[in-house]
Amino acid sequence: MNFIFSIFKSGNKSTASSSNLERGKYAQWTKEQLIKRISELESSSAADSTPPKRRKVVSETQVYQGQPPKKAKRVRQFDFSQHSTRFVALRFAYLGWNYNGLAIQNEPTPLPTIEGKILEALHISRLVPSMNPREYQFSRCGRTDKGVSAMNQVISLRVRSNLTPEEQLDPANDRREIKYVHILNQLLPDDIRVSAVCLRPPEGFDARFSCESRHYKYLFSNDGLDISRMQEGATLFLGEHDFRNFCKLDGSKQITNYKRSVISAKILHIRDDLYCLDLVGSAFLWHQVRCMMAHLFLIGQGLEEPSLINDMFDIVKTPQKPIYDMASDIPLLLYDCKFPEMEWLESNLDDYSSIKYGKAVSALALNYQLRAAVVDIFKTVLPTSEANLFSKTRINVGDGKGRVVTNYQKMMDRDVMAPVEVVNKKYSEKKKQRKKKKALEQSV
Repeated sequence: MNFIFSIFKSGNKSTASSSNLERGKYAQWTKEQLIKRISELESSSAADSTPPKRRKVVSETQVYQGQPPKKAKRVRQFDFSQHSTRFVALRFAYLGWNYNGLAIQNEPTPLPTIEGKILEALHISRLVPSMNPREYQFSRCGRTDKGVSAMNQVISLRVRSNLTPEEQLDPANDRREIKYVHILNQLLPDDIRVSAVCLRPPEGFDARFSCESRHYKYLFSNDGLDISRMQEGATLFLGEHDFRNFCKLDGSKQITNYKRSVISAKILHIRDDLYCLDLVGSAFLWHQVRCMMAHLFLIGQGLEEPSLINDMFDIVKTPQKPIYDMASDIPLLLYDCKFPEMEWLESNLDDYSSIKYGKAVSALALNYQLRAAVVDIFKTVLPTSEANLFSKTRINVGDGKGRVVTNYQKMMDRDVMAPVEVVNKKYSEKKKQRKKKKALEQSV
């Protein structure tokens, strides 16, 4: 033990003495020598160090289930040239309040579009080659705005087929065809449902131009409204009229003919205090139904006379559209679209898939019913006032809130918008300027 202690003691002495020598050595160095020595030591330290080995990231689920990490899947290219195609029509329905309208937009929108969801499902299922609808003869029956729903909307397009062109002509081969309705409903949200497919549309069929008429319904409560006056006003919509004062003017369309034909216009009782404007026409302008309904609300409230409808049709008396609020979008639905005789194939309602997706829609309906019931209870427990608005007027626009004004101004006394010709010319000039600017930028 003493021997070991003596060695340890002598070792400590030698270490201390070498340390003192080093201190003495560096004490004689200049500042530049010290900086150079430090740089050499840092360089050798960096050369010796190696980057740490990257560790695999494993999810908690894989750890708990003892699964190995998943490898990235290799996407296999799908060769559409090896498959036949066929031209079909698809009938579908949707609830519009979760979407930014039907038509897919060139620019990003705050909410997805119905058409975007459908094109995505078509592309994922390899029924179409891309998300670009121009590549496969895509056409839609009618374009609905943000918040508007539809019960029988139709699109036509060319899709992949299991059958040769010759086999497609024989209905006996239909059972061998791709189950378009089933596949799309698997991929679409519960509030967008494909109801039927037409495998052999009439020759020259186009979902937009082959539509003979469009049937709209606008739902509303009769609270504070005179239904008989509204019916009197609705009757004046019948026939062909110039609807330029009942639509949103759109310079990008360069529309010059605003005449449209209304086949039927009725105020129908649905249940309890719920009514609807039931409207059928050959075609409609942008926001036309909501503008028509805004006028009927004013007539029903007694703020305007039914004759206002004729005054708005008279473009000599009313050459420019007065400024007014449109009716709300949520209560409007495209109820039906009429086409020539077509053979629509629906899913077998007794098979598992149809029952499954039918239950999904039932669950969706129950969800909204329960929410409505909760809101009713919410309404009853809160204090409410039965006092009127005194000298103020609440203009009904179908959303339950309306717009409160101090003094109601008659429609024919209001400020007006720019004439149709001015709107079209202004947009046309802007378009020319954009093209000219783009040409200059490309030439630089």
